[in-house]
Amino acid sequence: MEGSADPAGDVGARLDAVEAAIAAGTPIVRSGFWPVVEAIKSDPALIAAYADRVGRIDEAAFRANVRPIVPVAVGNLALVGVLLAGVVALVLAGATEGWFAGLCFVAAAGAWALGVHSPTHWIVGRIQGMRFIGYFLGGPPPPRPGLKTAYATYLRVPARRRAWFHASGAIATKVAPFVVLAIAPLVDAPSWAVLVVLALAILQIVTDVVFSTKVSDWKKFRREMAFAR
Repeated sequence: MEGSADPAGDVGARLDAVEAAIAAGTPIVRSGFWPVVEAIKSDPALIAAYADRVGRIDEAAFRANVRPIVPVAVGNLALVGVLLAGVVALVLAGATEGWFAGLCFVAAAGAWALGVHSPTHWIVGRIQGMRFIGYFLGGPPPPRPGLKTAYATYLRVPARRRAWFHASGAIATKVAPFVVLAIAPLVDAPSWAVLVVLALAILQIVTDVVFSTKVSDWKKFRREMAFAR
């Protein structure tokens, strides 16, 4: 099976070395694993032959090093709760006045920006055939909910679709505050609160340009788009 796609056995041998290094205590990021994965991504035949093995290595390393891991259904439910809390905050913003109404309006924007990110990844990934291991806290500071893919299912998705999977959560997070701003006239939000949410929306775009293109979703988007060309 592996030999049919990799006659020289190079990828198989490199994965053997990776597993030996991890077994000896080398962190996966220093084991040579990701360079092998990059080589596999460049050839559909290698993906077909090695996706399951790569997925097993990746999942084992993840489970050994990340705590806690929250079941996908529990994480999704919790984040839907955050989105609903944002709805409640908007209702309160419209039903109250003054500083409390403004705080509720700002809280709604924050809740929607936080709550929409990973569920959007989950929806887009599931539509494309991906499966997921669980939620965890990670990412660039500050820590936030992350969604771990079952890497074999991720590899089997075409590269362009993998790229848009990464982009989807980032786009949703950036759109969320603007949706709240569009609702501002309906709840008669205080002008200072509108300005705070606008600043939050702009800040998120700036941080995406400065940081996400180097360490997060947009970096992964560019990486996967390179395999689509």
